[in-house]
Amino acid sequence: MAAVSVMMRAMSPPLIVEVLRGSHIESRHEVDVAVVGRDGHRSGWGVPNRGVLARSSMKPIQASALVQSGAADAFSLSTEQLALACASHSGEPAHIEVVDAWLAQLGLDVSALECGGHYPMHGASADALIVSGAGFDARHNNCSGKHCGFLTLARHVGVSPSGYLAPNHPVQRDHVTPAIEALCGVSLAGADPAIDGCGIPLWEIPLDRLAAGWAGLSADATGVRLLEAMTAAPMLVAGSGRLCTRVIIETEGDVVVKSGAEGVYAGVVPGSGIGVAVKARDGAGRAAEAAVLWTLTDLGALEGIEPEPIRNVAGTEVGSVHVLA
Repeated sequence: MAAVSVMMRAMSPPLIVEVLRGSHIESRHEVDVAVVGRDGHRSGWGVPNRGVLARSSMKPIQASALVQSGAADAFSLSTEQLALACASHSGEPAHIEVVDAWLAQLGLDVSALECGGHYPMHGASADALIVSGAGFDARHNNCSGKHCGFLTLARHVGVSPSGYLAPNHPVQRDHVTPAIEALCGVSLAGADPAIDGCGIPLWEIPLDRLAAGWAGLSADATGVRLLEAMTAAPMLVAGSGRLCTRVIIETEGDVVVKSGAEGVYAGVVPGSGIGVAVKARDGAGRAAEAAVLWTLTDLGALEGIEPEPIRNVAGTEVGSVHVLA
């Protein structure tokens, strides 16, 4: 595989992702891309410094507070727990087992999770819940691992976990938000956060600052510990059939990526410290997946990992997703 390098590029049009059904162009998506080296070197396509809501692509950066605060060591968190703190898990049994054990370790139950619940993203696991008649709860929320991390932080610093979603709660105000500021190199003082799908503060930052935050994860022991946990337990980071898990497994951790809702994807090449972040302007997740794979391949960090083809209900391949560059 070619060595990874970051080349300076003049600001250019966004990447175009085409969706073909047969030979017909069915959809076209525009994607902004930022590439940032550990040394601050930058390049990109479209508008690399556009403001974005990073959504779940921010999770490993948020989880850095769990390690930096000393909470992870105080509670002897396992590799699996740290991976789940960074995860948007699919709600498969293996994910729920870690959440259950983590809550028990904290002396809490599912009622402490303020993220709300939804059916598992993993179809077979959702079907099994329906058949059992048990229904879903907050443990099945794809963000429940991250929220277990917030509860652990609250326990460690000696504050009530109640209301930990609020921007002015000590967990967010004194630990998670400062971690975002430090790794991404931004100031959020006076900023007005949105609310993420799981209820936590959601800060708008430039896309290239998100890429810089991921590059920063590879630069110190805290971030490296989280990346190594994600590499050691890739099925916990996402789940069966999910791209994040696939990339980590197939590259053996040479590339770590994390999806976010509304067409965001971010990741890092830990060995070189290159961070990548993409945002589909129309929020299309399939466009973000194609763009992050193309960008990492263009950098020489990936080889042979392609977007999933378009299939009809019978499973027949009827189209493709690809980047025009």
